[in-house]
Amino acid sequence: MGSLGTSFYKSNGPSDPTGPTGKLSNWIHDVSLDAIPQYIRDRAKYLLLDGLACLLVGAQLPGSQLAVRAILGMEPPGHCTISGWADKKISPLQAALLNSTFIQAFELDDWHSEAPLHSNSLVIPAILAAAEHSTYTNGSDYDHRPITGSDMLLASIVGYEVGPRVGLGMYGAHMLTMGWHSGSVFGPSPAAAASAKILRLRPGQIEDALGIACTQAGGLMSAQYESDVKRMQHGFATRNGLMGTLLARTGYKGIKRVYEQEYGGFLTCFTRGNGMKPNARPEEVSKELGEVWKVAGVNVKAYAAMAGTHCTIDCMRELQNKYPSQMKDLTRIEHIIIEMGEASYHHGGWQANRPLAAIGAQMNNAYVGATQLVDGVVLPPQFADDMLDRNEVWDLVAKTECRESHDFKQKFAQRVTITFVEDEAGQGQEHLVVELPGPKGVVPELSNQEIVEKWRALAATVIDNARREKIEDLVLNLESCSDINNLIELLAPLTRNPLATEEKET
Repeated sequence: MGSLGTSFYKSNGPSDPTGPTGKLSNWIHDVSLDAIPQYIRDRAKYLLLDGLACLLVGAQLPGSQLAVRAILGMEPPGHCTISGWADKKISPLQAALLNSTFIQAFELDDWHSEAPLHSNSLVIPAILAAAEHSTYTNGSDYDHRPITGSDMLLASIVGYEVGPRVGLGMYGAHMLTMGWHSGSVFGPSPAAAASAKILRLRPGQIEDALGIACTQAGGLMSAQYESDVKRMQHGFATRNGLMGTLLARTGYKGIKRVYEQEYGGFLTCFTRGNGMKPNARPEEVSKELGEVWKVAGVNVKAYAAMAGTHCTIDCMRELQNKYPSQMKDLTRIEHIIIEMGEASYHHGGWQANRPLAAIGAQMNNAYVGATQLVDGVVLPPQFADDMLDRNEVWDLVAKTECRESHDFKQKFAQRVTITFVEDEAGQGQEHLVVELPGPKGVVPELSNQEIVEKWRALAATVIDNARREKIEDLVLNLESCSDINNLIELLAPLTRNPLATEEKET
């Protein structure tokens, strides 16, 4: 229990310090940067930089503009920053919602290999809104000192650790197979945990925050086909997690032992009927805290598409590199088979029909694979409105068949087989096959230097170099930052829409 002693936990501790919820609540309160290995702290800073790149790129995309206008139309001005929107400020809950929506706005953000969720879209907005709200309300319950960069780094790591563990309590990716938007279901917990750490809640308050957060969880994966709300569902989770923290901070009581409750508990309700034995694994929530670091499983995307499509992209790239002459004439392609595991198949193996919105295009393996074959890249410009109805892409989509396979030993492995018709010389059919154990970003993971390169490339499309350099320096030296309001101020000024020409920019 650390140096605080048993008397502290009797008056301020969780209801059952020996259960998963209680152990997690105590760990969130007790953990310090000194207890975290240096390589985890370093990696977390680069992950934060990647999240901020996604935040700034997403802030002025058309869907984000719609979201901001809608929320501003229903909410009075507040004191928390909407990043990339200059002087626009709103309540902490809605700032968390919008900033999360920006990070998720174009499928460029991180994902977790064990339990699918997008950690930065849950952690960063909750921390920033909590910190700015705390400044406005004259500090935390404990003291009035500024929230520092070290505080942000520690709270981020707490969020990175909590999210996947809660997801593993539900068998991780199996939630996607069931049709839940897994990250939206897992997400209120890391948002509550990170914001509770920033606001220095006591263990009992943390249990309340988690209990309030979990009762608001949800998210349907059918949002992926054409709905703008897919971009916002992690935002709902972020807002709800922060709400749990802010309510618990005032003394409002949440559900006790929320992860292990049998009747109406978080894990038992969401896993009922999942076909697993046991249905839920509450022990995963607090398993190996401080020993095994889930930060290591946070993967950074190399492409602007759903994570389950990335191995498809890399298979296509491999074929293009190995067989350049054959792959040059796409009209000779007769049939494409993409084989993948269960979660990827249910998430992205569905039949795409023309026309398709950008969100659906980014979620579909056949469409994304065809885009790689046609353009040689899968980045934001490939999903601009005027790019979504190209005959050369849709001709390949019509020739593509996605199949679920249980043959792969590696979790993220995929296989692509391309069959060509006879050529003019009468050569017989040719079959090109490639199988990869996983996509770039997982096998291997993006290095810290590659994350910096991604950050610089994305930031260059939306902000000036001087601002980019200041943000980069602050984040990579986060322990030297005396007040994270300095970061918030750098994120606030207007950003550009990366898909717009100069004439069209708003």
